[in-house]
Amino acid sequence: MHFSLEGISIESLAYAEPPDVVTSEEIENRLASVYERLKLPAGRLELMTGILERRFWPAGTLPSAASAAAGEKALAVSDIKRDHVDVLIHCGVCRDRLEPATASSVHRLLGLSQSCQTFDLSNACLGMLNGFLVAGSMIRSGMAKCAMVVSGENGRPLLERTIRTLLESNLSRREIKPYFANLTIGAGACAALLCSADMVNDGKLRLGKGVVMSDSSASELCQGESAGDELAMMTDSEALLEAGVALASKTWSGFAGETGWTTDTPDHVICHQVGRRHQMALFEALDLDLSKDFSSYETWGNVGSVSLPLTLAKAKESGALQTGQKAALLGIGSGLVCMMLETTLL
Repeated sequence: MHFSLEGISIESLAYAEPPDVVTSEEIENRLASVYERLKLPAGRLELMTGILERRFWPAGTLPSAASAAAGEKALAVSDIKRDHVDVLIHCGVCRDRLEPATASSVHRLLGLSQSCQTFDLSNACLGMLNGFLVAGSMIRSGMAKCAMVVSGENGRPLLERTIRTLLESNLSRREIKPYFANLTIGAGACAALLCSADMVNDGKLRLGKGVVMSDSSASELCQGESAGDELAMMTDSEALLEAGVALASKTWSGFAGETGWTTDTPDHVICHQVGRRHQMALFEALDLDLSKDFSSYETWGNVGSVSLPLTLAKAKESGALQTGQKAALLGIGSGLVCMMLETTLL
């Protein structure tokens, strides 16, 4: 699917940082008996993924609270008043509960108006980019003037369950592979305020054209589900990487045709953050210059739907993304679904 968000700006983009830092070394120390039994070398987790540490919310923190914290930050640096937000979309993998929508709790915590429409949108790690597409389309159609897209992810319950499973089960090297990706998951929250470009001043991100493609034949390669108060996830990491890169290659071809971009066009490339191996494979497959990559996985890990917009926010915050520069947003989520979107800092 080809689409256009031309005329839509991200008026403000903010993230909330969890206070608890957990290093890969700490995780391996907790799994010392497993490493010893299976003769796994210490440092394997950081070596294979490039992830030094990740962040987590305090135990008991709800996704809505994390999302609202990021939403408050987005409002604080925005010219848009909270009463003017017409639509609130919560796009996280993590949700407070099945019903009501987590967006309703975020709406309450932010004190948004009763005229603001709220709903959840979930599509694995692609959620917030899908939120940009839906919110931007609503604005372009005249259904809304200003929209807030939020997500709050917390991988701590998944990490804790995975560590317990690995310690309590006598799994072989082959049998622990589907659990490995769980050890890369982190936490964080992000919020974006979108509106018509004619409503904003300079220094804002302008969205453009994009492409979405799906490969549902890979839908069983990464599956997560609720497990009481925790989460469970099994991933065929090698097959998922291969299928993901193949889909991304097809999507890039469509994206280049839709936008007229070449591999030389973007000044920066902002990807979903999985780890070093995925980064290298993707850039090699698309023939992109690795020096254009801006990453956050080294100190945040994989934060699900938050990863890509968080990385975009940090690129802008750090000054790496400068006025007049273009960035290619390359998102992918299990399922598989891939979205690529052009953006420019004006």
